[in-house]
Amino acid sequence: MMKNNPFIGTGVALITPFDDDYSVDYQSLRNIVDYTLQNGADFLVALGTTSEAPTMNAEEKAKVVKTIVETANGRCPILLGMGGNNTAALVESIKNQDFAGVDGILSVVPYYNKPNQRGMKAHFTAVADASPVPVVLYNVPGRVGVNLQSATTVELAKHPNIVAVKEASGNLQQIMEILRDKPSDFTVLSGDDGITQPMMALGAKGVISVAANGYPKPFCEMVHKMLDGKHEEALPLHYKMLKMNGLIFADGNPAGIKALMAHAGLCKNVLRLPLVPVTDNVRQDIENEYDNSLK
Repeated sequence: MMKNNPFIGTGVALITPFDDDYSVDYQSLRNIVDYTLQNGADFLVALGTTSEAPTMNAEEKAKVVKTIVETANGRCPILLGMGGNNTAALVESIKNQDFAGVDGILSVVPYYNKPNQRGMKAHFTAVADASPVPVVLYNVPGRVGVNLQSATTVELAKHPNIVAVKEASGNLQQIMEILRDKPSDFTVLSGDDGITQPMMALGAKGVISVAANGYPKPFCEMVHKMLDGKHEEALPLHYKMLKMNGLIFADGNPAGIKALMAHAGLCKNVLRLPLVPVTDNVRQDIENEYDNSLK
């Protein structure tokens, strides 16, 4: 039986807008959901890394998810970030999670305790067995300290409830090995905005994007052109965004994208500690690039 993966195209790893008093700005969150969907987003990611989820309490997280689901109102699939480095606790939280309006979970490689490949395989198998919705693996060695190797990803791809991987290793050799060896009903998504176009040229089917929070129109247009096989039309858009795709990560994520979005009037430039806003120099560079190239 072929797996059904609704997570194709541009997924927006939604930021969480905060007010000056550091409370969640739910109205801006609703506006951002509308803005991204009106400009071509295919699915939304709630409580991903970009959302600053580690700094939110359980009540805030539940309300953020509810706000996203209600605002999207069935217009697109919703992917919920649910990862952890305590497998038993994560399985328990999956069992207790309200999945109303949620179409899948995005689950990161366990961080800090650095499992080996056998440990990662056992962890994700337990997660996929427990989840009532499809699972998207999330490999981001720069954040978690270990790399989910291509052979392990391909093994996990055989699980009936694991439908995709968000590959943010930046390692094209590894990504190509997954694309070459994976089952046909398993999807590779880019986890790096800057190499989405080349990854899609190699066979990836989309992206989970930070950039699409702030400039969804050109980004989604590029992704859709790649999905349609219009590579030559996608390339100018890729290069148009190249500088900004680097700038928004120059001083950390989501600090960069929040600086851009504050400039665009989409949210306030407020982050919760331990994250802080970008430096004035980086902010100026982001604002100039946005005004000159992407506005």
